[in-house]
Amino acid sequence: MIPRSRISPNGPEFSRLVYGTWRILDDADASSPQEINRRLNVCVEQGMTTIDTAEIYGLYEVEEALGKALSLSPGLRDKLEIVSKAGIYVPCSYHPDRHTAHYNATAARLVKSAEKSLRFLGTDHLELFLVHRPDWLTSADDTAAGLNQLMRDGKIRSAGVSNYNVAQFNVLNSRMEQPLATNQLEFHLLHMDPILDGTFDQCQQQRVLPMAWSPLAGGRLFDPANEAGQRLKKAALVIGERYNNATLEQLAYAWIMAHPSQPIPVIGTNKVERIISAAQSADIKLERQDWYALWEAAQGRKIP
Repeated sequence: MIPRSRISPNGPEFSRLVYGTWRILDDADASSPQEINRRLNVCVEQGMTTIDTAEIYGLYEVEEALGKALSLSPGLRDKLEIVSKAGIYVPCSYHPDRHTAHYNATAARLVKSAEKSLRFLGTDHLELFLVHRPDWLTSADDTAAGLNQLMRDGKIRSAGVSNYNVAQFNVLNSRMEQPLATNQLEFHLLHMDPILDGTFDQCQQQRVLPMAWSPLAGGRLFDPANEAGQRLKKAALVIGERYNNATLEQLAYAWIMAHPSQPIPVIGTNKVERIISAAQSADIKLERQDWYALWEAAQGRKIP
């Protein structure tokens, strides 16, 4: 079973791997409420009880699909921790009034979006609600006002951010009645910026666990045309033997979780067998030299 961790001193407990729903409607054969429900139940069986979604996913259709899937299994919602995000708005058939993609993290917009997410998901609260992207036209006071109101009203249990840099996190956190619980960032073997730009150091300082989106680099790890991916494939054949023949995919998750800031990978797949395989990666404790060997393979050079 996948272990659990408290994401911040006052935050909820999450599973150490999270099931992401960005692309759950991409596969027509796996997008029915019944098929989504089946995958959610498999996640629970594996201990992957935290589900990540967002208002914009599926051009504003994923949350409603999740709600329909959850409704098929009474009691399933109570076994899950649901994370959602808001703040990105794009033109689409669902919103024909919009003519330009934009960010909006005003208090009024965040509250309205969170309340819509609750309706679509068929629940009365979210364990975690994130501002999806920094909004350059909204003050920290305004954004915090919306998040604080949602927490006071019991509609969200904790609040956090996604794709914020160190300064943006600090400013918003200074206006929060309850400290921000996490920062969801792009982090994987082909994108190591959070190790170098201070965001993971900040997470350790604040004692919050970051969340890592796109842990497999959007599939580039397995692209035959990607040189770094090919180097990693070769390295994984050797390293994997020391971890019960672990695959590159499993080693990529383990590599993320091994960082001392304890990032939580957000996996994304419509295949049950890959959910089960990902869950097994939680048992892999990479030796220091193997972690650095994967770093070297990804970078194509020795450490400085």
